[in-house]
Parts: sequence; C-alpha cells; structure tokens
Amino acid sequence: MSINFRFIIPFLVFILLDVYAFQTFRVVTKPYSPQWRQFLFITYWSLSAIAYVIGIGMITNLISEKQHLITVYGRTLIMILFVTKLMSIPFLLIDDIRRLLLAVLNFFMVEKNFDTGRSRFLTTVGLAMGAAPFALLTYGALRNPYRYRLRRSKVYIEGLPEGLEGFKIVQISDIHSGSFVFKEPLLNGVKMINEEKADLVVFTGDIVNYKADEMDGLYEYFNQIKPGSAGPVYSILGNHDYGNYYRWKSKKEQDDNFQAVKDIHKKLNWSLLLNEHRVVEHDGAKIGLIGVENFSALPQFPKYGDLKKSVEGMPATDIRILLSHDPTHWDFEVNKEFQDIQLMLAGHTHGFQFGVEIPGWFKWSPSQMVFKQWAGLYQKGKQYLYVNRGFGFLGYAGRVGILPEITSLTLTGKVE
Repeated sequence: MSINFRFIIPFLVFILLDVYAFQTFRVVTKPYSPQWRQFLFITYWSLSAIAYVIGIGMITNLISEKQHLITVYGRTLIMILFVTKLMSIPFLLIDDIRRLLLAVLNFFMVEKNFDTGRSRFLTTVGLAMGAAPFALLTYGALRNPYRYRLRRSKVYIEGLPEGLEGFKIVQISDIHSGSFVFKEPLLNGVKMINEEKADLVVFTGDIVNYKADEMDGLYEYFNQIKPGSAGPVYSILGNHDYGNYYRWKSKKEQDDNFQAVKDIHKKLNWSLLLNEHRVVEHDGAKIGLIGVENFSALPQFPKYGDLKKSVEGMPATDIRILLSHDPTHWDFEVNKEFQDIQLMLAGHTHGFQFGVEIPGWFKWSPSQMVFKQWAGLYQKGKQYLYVNRGFGFLGYAGRVGILPEITSLTLTGKVE
C-alpha cells in the first residue's frame, strides 16, 4: 500500500476545520428537540465520515482513478464540505476573540462577570454563511455539469474580405475527459456544436486531466462532432495534456502517455497544431491559422509554445487567427510583437466554474484574481481575444453561475 503524502496535511487541516465548524451546529441547535438535534448531528458527521473514508482511500491509493464515480464525486463532496466550513469559521474566530477579551476583563474586574459563552448571533451568521455555499455548490454539481450554453459573438475585423464576411467559427475548449462520469449528456453539447453549421471548428486544449486512457469510451461521442466547411477540426494542447500533474513511474511512461494524448486527436480526425500553421481557404479568401503548444505568462504553468516558430514560412493571408490555450499569452507577446494576428482563441480558466454573469451589466469570478482576461471577448486596438469558459470541468464536478460553453464567433467587416 503506497501513501500519497502530499494530501496528508490538507486532510488533517480538513479534520480540524470540521471539529471547529461543528460549534455552529452545536450552538444554533440548542433550542431544538433532542430528536431533531440528533438527526442534524448524525447528518453532519455522516457526510464528514464519507469524506474522511474517501480521503483516506485516495491518500493510501486504495481508491484508484478507475473507481471513477467515487473519485470524481468524492473530490466534489470534499471540496463542498471544505468551502462550507471555511466560510463559517471567520465568525467563530470573531466570537472566540470576543470571548477571550471578556475572559480577560473578568480576570481583572472581579466585580464584573461578563458572559463568555458563544454568541448565538455570530454562530447563526456563521452557519448561514456556510449553508449558502453548501446549497449553491450542491446545486451546481447536480444541475450544471452538462448544461451547455451556446454563446454567440460578432468579431469586427477591419478590411475583412467579402469571402470571409459571416465566416463562422465554433470553439470548444477544456474537455477534461477524465472528469466525465455520465456520457450520454455529452451528446447535447455535440448536437449544439453541429447545429451551428460552422465554417471552422476548433478545440483549444486540455482534452484530458492527466492520462490518455481517460478518453476510452468517449470517442464515439466526440467523433460525432462535424468539421467545418473549410476543413477539419483544428486543435491544440493545453497544460493538462502533457501529464505534468501525475506521478509517473518513469520518464518513459510519461513520454508514452504524451504520445498517446497526441494520438487522441488523430483518432478523432482532428488536425493537431504543434507550434505550426495552416492556411485555410474559403470563398477565395485565405486564413492563416496558427496553433501553439501551451504557453503561459504565469510561472506555475508550462511554456512549450513558440509563436515565432509557428509563423515561420507562413505565406500572406487575409487574416490570422491564433489558437493558444492560456489567455495570458495574449498580453505577454501576442498584442505586443504579433499585431498582425487579428484574433486569438483561448480557454484554460473555466471561469473558475464559479461566478456571476449578468449580460451587459456585471461579470465576476474568483478567476479574475489570477487572469486579466478570463471569459468572453476582449479587444485591444484591432486585435481580439476570446476566452472560452470550458466544455468540461475539473476537480469540482459542477458549475455555479459559469456554465459549460460552446462558442460561436461570426467574423464581419461591417460596422453596425
């Protein structure tokens, strides 16, 4: 039995949070009947016990990735409970500071006797602050993982030739095949892609979480994606496709997996671009389509992309479109050194799978604390970036406010 030591400390922290957060339950339920209180206590610790068992199973590798349902939803349960209790704790800490100050006053002021018991108000607020994310995250896991949303945008390109007026690009990104427990709902997304009748279909990276065999059993679904009228489905790699986040037995095993990941694209009849370009022709016009390997401006993500190499020997075209998984690539060099690239398509952020979007008015997600461009269409001068919110999910098997996305972009040279 091997032990995954990197999870031990987080697991111990989770247990401490659990015991501490239980104080909210203990105080708030005091007025309840013994039977009702017992039921709530059993529910609280039963959910925690399930999370403990799954956590221990993962730490000791007794639960393997092959036990797919348990690993995917086990991680999700652990994340939901962790966030729930983490949100409750600040109010318990405030209450404990208050109690400590009152205890000090009681020590020095003998004639006074301040109540150092827990504040029912603060613990109730703490419980409510924990209950809200519990409800939201549970709903997001049960309702939203396969609730695909089609997002349409127009991209104005000055001097666009008539042959590309109305040219439609459908983009998907971040499939993360290792996260899918249920397969049939994928067909809803495939149907939405095909119904757009695109001229060009592209995929912008992260076809797996870690391993190529995650796609086993999924080819029959993704093979139903119809290519655009202007050529095959064009694709690139994302940071997860290199296998850097998995503990391999040897370098050779990782290299073999990486080759197998690249072979996935062949099996899907997709044209994988590895720091290279293609010229796509449509109605007498030419598109220079560039695809780079993963490149990020952030230090924690790999830098395999080489944009200079990708455009070497590229003939003159009417427009240039770049496929690059990480949106930080745009500000890092695309809009500084490659201003002849009119449109870049990216993914990677997932919109954090959590946020609030009110079209035309308000857009927020924790993702924006890391990524300047994290979802939707952005413009700088005559260049555009579109960041897809992702087709799949990772870690938390759900989405709250940021639904899985299929992007449909229409090119136009006409000012509305």
